[in-house]
Amino acid sequence: MAALIAGVIGVLFASGAYLLMQARTFSVILGFTLVSYATNLFLLASGRLSAVRPPIIEPGGTGYADPLPQALVLTAIVIGFGMTAFLVVLALRARRATGSDHVDGGEEDA
Repeated sequence: MAALIAGVIGVLFASGAYLLMQARTFSVILGFTLVSYATNLFLLASGRLSAVRPPIIEPGGTGYADPLPQALVLTAIVIGFGMTAFLVVLALRARRATGSDHVDGGEEDA
């Protein structure tokens, strides 16, 4: 199971990094989102989550799930959503100002 999660994280990150290097703003925003998802999965997987342990320490309990990774992921989701919304508005504003969705403002000569 760990190899599957590591593979999914790797594919998400590689896809996001590829899209971040594209010349169109929508591809850059999508790449940023995929890298954000990969980071969230990495943080969640680093907490060694288990389904049978409670997240709260009970009196006399021997094991519990670490609540810190869940809290970090929830915070990262909110921050990622805010950054994605900001990037979309910034891309739309740049499209209106330049008339192109190219990252550097100009089209490449074909």
